[in-house]
Amino acid sequence: MQSLKGKTAVITGAGKGLGKAMAIALAKEGVHLGLISRTTTELESLQKELNSLNPEINIAYATADVGNYTEVILAVALIADALKTVDILINNAGILKMGGFLELPVAEWEAVFRINVLGTYYMVHEVLPLILKQGQGDIINIASTAGLKGAANMSAYGASKAAVINLTESLMQEVRKSNIRVTTVNPSTIATDMTLNANFTDGNVEKVLQPEDLAFLVVNHLKLPQRAFVKEVGLWSTNPS
Repeated sequence: MQSLKGKTAVITGAGKGLGKAMAIALAKEGVHLGLISRTTTELESLQKELNSLNPEINIAYATADVGNYTEVILAVALIADALKTVDILINNAGILKMGGFLELPVAEWEAVFRINVLGTYYMVHEVLPLILKQGQGDIINIASTAGLKGAANMSAYGASKAAVINLTESLMQEVRKSNIRVTTVNPSTIATDMTLNANFTDGNVEKVLQPEDLAFLVVNHLKLPQRAFVKEVGLWSTNPS
């Protein structure tokens, strides 16, 4: 297993939930962090928590909507200027909108694709050149098991995650010979604000996946020897409620 100490990771949707859990797990490994979220107060609070957890790491953050390309350009430039290098990109930011095919407003359907798909594309478009300069690195896109098959009232979210899965596979095939590992992570329901608000789960810590479970998976994937990587992985709970 390789050490992650001294590497630099950029995480979107970092202010809470899965993004926050991954930031904490990587900070414990000595990884410098670039944090992106739409909420400044969440980023400020997380920066203080991470500095307390590991005062040796450097942390930069930028407020941005990943579905806005101009904001992504500015956010990545700010973080790259502060941290100098990027070794790892974790595309985690996403939204969920549910409703019947004819019931869900067109604007909401478009918003799901703008953030979940275009947001992933925009981030990779801006960060990939930085990783290429390093000569090696990792890109991890958080998709969902919802992208593996259709479900009623989930057309927007499911289709967006299916697009992320395909985008990630295509990118993997394109850059693997440049020593860049590209991975899709497809979690089932994890207890976050998003899934709790959608009534997907009651958040029972004994039965339901927690953000820390996904963070553990991501960290240990990144620790694999550079010669190896997991192309796609699903994360499921053993006894969901």
